Amino acid sequence: MACCLASCCASATCGLCSSVASGISRKSARIAYCGLFGASLVVSWILRETGAPLLEKLPWINTSDSYTKEWYQQQAVLRVSFGNFLFFAIYALIMIGVKDQNDRRDSWHHGGWGLKMIVWFLLVVLMFFVPNVIVSLYGTLSKFGAGAFLLVQVVLLLDATHNWNDSWVEKDEKKWYIALLVISIVCYIATYTFSGILFIWFNPSGQDCGLNVFFIVMPMILAFVFAIIALHPAVNGSLLPASVISVYCAYVCYTGLSSEPHDYVCNGLNKSKAVNASTLILGMLTTVLSVLYSALRAGSSTTFLSPPSSPRSGVKDALLGDPEDGKKSGEAEARPVSYSYSFFHIIFALASMYAAMLLSGWTDSSESATLIDVGWTSVWVKICTGWVTAGLYIWTLIAPLILPDREFY
Repeated sequence: MACCLASCCASATCGLCSSVASGISRKSARIAYCGLFGASLVVSWILRETGAPLLEKLPWINTSDSYTKEWYQQQAVLRVSFGNFLFFAIYALIMIGVKDQNDRRDSWHHGGWGLKMIVWFLLVVLMFFVPNVIVSLYGTLSKFGAGAFLLVQVVLLLDATHNWNDSWVEKDEKKWYIALLVISIVCYIATYTFSGILFIWFNPSGQDCGLNVFFIVMPMILAFVFAIIALHPAVNGSLLPASVISVYCAYVCYTGLSSEPHDYVCNGLNKSKAVNASTLILGMLTTVLSVLYSALRAGSSTTFLSPPSSPRSGVKDALLGDPEDGKKSGEAEARPVSYSYSFFHIIFALASMYAAMLLSGWTDSSESATLIDVGWTSVWVKICTGWVTAGLYIWTLIAPLILPDREFY
């Protein structure tokens, strides 16, 4: 039975996590949530590879003879993701309005890991008893949730590059200015070199690959536009953020092109089995790391779009440490929490949707079951992510000129 297999996988994961639950402190709670999310990815992957034959035996899931192996694999991934999503979504609702450590819910967020593992385990197992129509609806909603998660990553990337540049400029030393220039030049060289390699991989000679050429040329043009706008005297920008965003856009272009169907003549990597494995590993690692970074960077829902140095930002302490860790038992005055617990769990809920789309190929059953994150839906999502990144970066440069009465820093 698939639900038995899901139970075994979730139980093993739950038992492993419970063994270290007692050692989780307030400081490491966020890392523990990341570990739980990573465990859900492992369970999803195992069930994707082994659960299809068992799901076929469940009458409330196998309601049609037209269902393919790919469909059952998607069901396994979506149901684990659904349980994971509900776990974090419920916590996000519970944590709404937590402002200081005196709130009882503060201890719910940091402690009670044994109970959390049990709840997570039950939610994952129960999702295998949910009707197909509800899972299909969740799969549709997950596409929008995954898009929102990607948008969060874009905003965080822009914030990180600006903070990196500002931190080195504030040192006001010649060596740091030289370092900024060197890194910027290296990033631009990498951008155009990598784009040239993409022409070799995804524009085979003798084939009409106009769409791929368009995809590859766009990051090259945008990189040049970034530099022109950033160095314009009226903008007073910097070359470092422009170069880093350029590299990112080129990388996103590569991930989009590598997701093209493997029978597409313009996909020069379509005969490489190693690419399939590397794409999966890189995709999963990127997901876990981006979720970790998102959770640690997010100070609160009201300051998310503000840089950490902004007066509107509540993030004043190290990302891995909570200021409430130093609270003394006899201290009467409650300290405010260092980040929004509710927004923290929302990030993980959206990440669960994104992970489901990654492992299910954005619910596209047209590709082989052995391939991960392959299909035209995945291609366009990634390509558009790069364009949105470019648009948002350009907006951060020109917004102060267009809206001079607004405060952006």
